[in-house]
Amino acid sequence: MTAARRAAAEAWAFRARVEQEAAQRFDRLAAIVAGFDPGSPVPAMMRRAADDERRHTELCSRLARNLGSPVTLDPAADLPAIAPRTLDARQAALYEVVAACCITETESMATLTTLLAGEPDPEVREVLHSISRDELVHSRMGWAHLSRESSSAEVAFLSPLIPGMLAGTIDEGLFGSPPADEDPEGLLRLGVLPLARKREVFLGTLEQVVFPGLERFGVDPEPGRQWLSHAAGLQ
Repeated sequence: MTAARRAAAEAWAFRARVEQEAAQRFDRLAAIVAGFDPGSPVPAMMRRAADDERRHTELCSRLARNLGSPVTLDPAADLPAIAPRTLDARQAALYEVVAACCITETESMATLTTLLAGEPDPEVREVLHSISRDELVHSRMGWAHLSRESSSAEVAFLSPLIPGMLAGTIDEGLFGSPPADEDPEGLLRLGVLPLARKREVFLGTLEQVVFPGLERFGVDPEPGRQWLSHAAGLQ
């Protein structure tokens, strides 16, 4: 197995696990949001998103298996809590929605768009295209919830918590050096961004989309910018 194929197989297996967690999270958040805001259209969007993520889990698992990395998923696995314990239930739900949708899904959409602009293998392109249609809606779902909450509640509390969201989003080696055997062209064909391009997309999406979006709804992105600058070694 080539280095690119091995890395891509691991990446798609990881994505399958992430998609499974996303389905569980959206199911849970749909019930929570409906409980305190029964007039919101967001819970219905979340339930549809959960179904999307279950389909994505299957697509990613199949591709990982075809690339040589079978995926073992545990449908009963506990979903890790990501919101700080100091938040009340409504604030914790908003934290999760912003982290999962406004940041993670927006980043995912940018990554998928970048990959589709290249020349991925036909099977990979089919999976990328199928997932990208849904991720755009999932990102908008998060911004819709933040907009609704900002009109009826205080959302500025999120500002100092943005670094924690970002830290939970990035891969451990994002700001490190690429592996010695990295094959950028091979990775792109198999639906994985080479490290330098992945870093570029991550930074660009935050500065051009995520941070301006947060600011528009009353969340100061400066703590996030400072954390990012330090993490990326730009200070």
